Amino acid sequence: MRAEAGPRLGRVRWKRFALIMVPSAVVAAALIGLTAEGAIGANISVSGQEYTVTANQLSGSGFEQFGTTVKSGDKQIPVAESAIRSAKLTNLCQAVKVGSVTLLLRAGRSSGNPVSASNLIVDASSLSGDASFRNIAIGQDAGTLNQVPGTTGTPGSFGEQADTITINHLVQHTWLTTAGTFTLPGLSLGISTNGGSCP
Repeated sequence: MRAEAGPRLGRVRWKRFALIMVPSAVVAAALIGLTAEGAIGANISVSGQEYTVTANQLSGSGFEQFGTTVKSGDKQIPVAESAIRSAKLTNLCQAVKVGSVTLLLRAGRSSGNPVSASNLIVDASSLSGDASFRNIAIGQDAGTLNQVPGTTGTPGSFGEQADTITINHLVQHTWLTTAGTFTLPGLSLGISTNGGSCP
């Protein structure tokens, strides 16, 4: 009687492995680029490449903004740093150019299920939209800002802060984003080879 062969061990189907691992690695890389634990560390060096972030609406409690720089290689790039203690974003889209393709990340598109973040910090070169603030102080010493714990600018430099912020039709060109927590309901990730972009 012939013994029944057991499962074959030690063989890897490399094509199947690649099909599983490559998308997982891309998602992981995108999320690492989008979020980090806590506030921006002084030793973070940015990639040297901006990316675009859009949202139908950003609303937040506890807002600060001041000028600073981010490090890219041996260069210091001037940016406007915005910090929000608690933020929600509807219809978030992030577009990152990677060689000849564009990586598109989307989340928070279903009604009542926005993206949420705590201690959100964004270093951007430009920002546009329709903004409104409550209890805003413009021209405050950046070293005395107190809306987001642990986040202040250079003492004596220009800063501003507000109790709340709302920006409709947000378009932002960003070097670096970090957050204490970042929740992305309905996350989807796609790769466009024909110059895709966020709306």
